[in-house]
Amino acid sequence: MSDLQQGCSPSECGTKPACAGCSHNHNQAAETAEKEPPKVRKVIGVVSGKGGVGKSLVSGELAVMLSRMGYRVGVLDADITGPSIPRAFGIKRKARGSEMGILPEETAMGIKVMSINLLLEHEDQPVVWRGPILAGAVTQFWTDVAWGDLDVLLIDMPPGTGDVPLTVYQSLSVDGTIVVSTPQSLVQMVVGKAKKMADMLSIPVIGMIENMSYAVCPDCGRRIELFGSPEGLEKAAADMGVPLLTRLPMNPDVARLCDEGEIERVVCEEMDPAADAVDRLLKE
Repeated sequence: MSDLQQGCSPSECGTKPACAGCSHNHNQAAETAEKEPPKVRKVIGVVSGKGGVGKSLVSGELAVMLSRMGYRVGVLDADITGPSIPRAFGIKRKARGSEMGILPEETAMGIKVMSINLLLEHEDQPVVWRGPILAGAVTQFWTDVAWGDLDVLLIDMPPGTGDVPLTVYQSLSVDGTIVVSTPQSLVQMVVGKAKKMADMLSIPVIGMIENMSYAVCPDCGRRIELFGSPEGLEKAAADMGVPLLTRLPMNPDVARLCDEGEIERVVCEEMDPAADAVDRLLKE
């Protein structure tokens, strides 16, 4: 079994995974203590209480839209066991190290990206780590990555309310969260837990996004509500006291572009209200 499979986290010289507690890493604490924190104006978490609702899609599309608006954008893929951001952006290169730390990869638009898949030998290699190791890796993606000057860093969070989200909220200066849901009432109940976690830790919730909200008939253009009445999330958002920013349709063209690593070609007007909400936060 390799070091990585035994529970190592990315740190050794910023070039390959090394166990946070092993001999490779004996100078890590001192080096990190001397580094300046990343120069990031705003940190936004994209969260949900449940997996499979489209947090990575929202993170990627939001990054693209903010970049088009002229902002310097980064994406930290905190979903260590299920990373998908590099695939969506078509990044196949591996992260490199320098005296400044780990260098994030950049997309064609100049969006900076860091993900565990940029450190693994093969992108389909499973990461079999316990919670504290996962949380430590995410912390290192903040402290040990040379992000440079960014206007906004989007954090694609793992589902749930466990070690990694807790570490992000407590260790990074998170300025707000966007909560992603789908129309089913069961999902909305679970998603509510993520919102309550943010409240417990005094993290502002910018708003909610409903993904996979409806489909549009390609022949007649009729909107088809696949999961029933659209009022469910409106009521859930009102009960939580947060605005419903937008509803995103099921769009096969968007799915195809993401699968092909071409998310930067996606044009999604329905995402405009969410991008505008982050834009207002950045202008405060």
